[in-house]
Amino acid sequence: MSFSSKTKNEIARINMTKKCCQIAELAGFIRMSGSINLSGFKNVNLKLSTENAAVARRIFKILKKQFNSHTEVLVRKNKQLKKNNNYLIVVDDENIAKDILVQTSILNEDFSNLFNINYHVDKKIIEEDCSKRAYLRGVFLGGGSLSDPEKTYHLEFVTRNEEHAKDLQEIMNTYNLKAKIVIRKENYVVYIKESEKIVDFLNIVGAHNALLQLENIRVFKDVRNNVNRVVNCETANMNKTIEAALRQVSNIELIQNTIGIEKLPENLREIAYLRLENKDVTLVELGKMLTIPIGKSGVNHRLRRIEKIADRIREEVKE
Repeated sequence: MSFSSKTKNEIARINMTKKCCQIAELAGFIRMSGSINLSGFKNVNLKLSTENAAVARRIFKILKKQFNSHTEVLVRKNKQLKKNNNYLIVVDDENIAKDILVQTSILNEDFSNLFNINYHVDKKIIEEDCSKRAYLRGVFLGGGSLSDPEKTYHLEFVTRNEEHAKDLQEIMNTYNLKAKIVIRKENYVVYIKESEKIVDFLNIVGAHNALLQLENIRVFKDVRNNVNRVVNCETANMNKTIEAALRQVSNIELIQNTIGIEKLPENLREIAYLRLENKDVTLVELGKMLTIPIGKSGVNHRLRRIEKIADRIREEVKE
């Protein structure tokens, strides 16, 4: 089961008793996963679709409790995936369907024009903070998708309507979630990519188990990335040290085979012999081996002087 499905299962089991919250959640779900069907003159029915059994049960209970709806639930095999069931909740009673659409502010109460659907989120639906959180739960249950945090951090909602996308973005950003909108294949995608903001969203909608799981994964990934950075840094430093040591030995051997190390000043001669005898030690260790110990910068200074002498010899050979 995907991380997104597990999160929806958890949310679908949240106890919710207030009518305002149930209506708000239902409104969010219908906006994302509902379809209005017209038959005859102003006859209307409502269909709600989900692939999650727990979500289907939750929506069924809300409809039953708030509207005493005698809904029909159809279970169909998803032909594309060939394994997931698709749960279709059908409200055939036109009076109940109209009541649902009016109370969720999707249709106007006078039904003067059933084609004039209200794509904006009515402020009265999300007037209370609890209702606003419930609306976000409904939107997520109806059309939200949460990527596996082991791979990437991404939460998105796909809607076909620009007005709803902008309203949803505004609602999310009242909680400083930094939601953004992008157009994808004629759909509007409201999304969050920051892991901290996804954690905040899960807290807002009450998915605390998913929140803890994501936080654990995030901490583990941060630790692993930090370890990798340290290892990579140490490896790079080690490679630089080895390359520098090989270059120093090459310079000293060139001097030895041409003018002779004995021709070098005493302080350079001592460090040259020590480097030839200890090719893999660090500059700090090399400095401690000297008759009069010096620090890393002092050793580096002497080896640079040796390098300049070697470079002059190379230039003379070229000439």
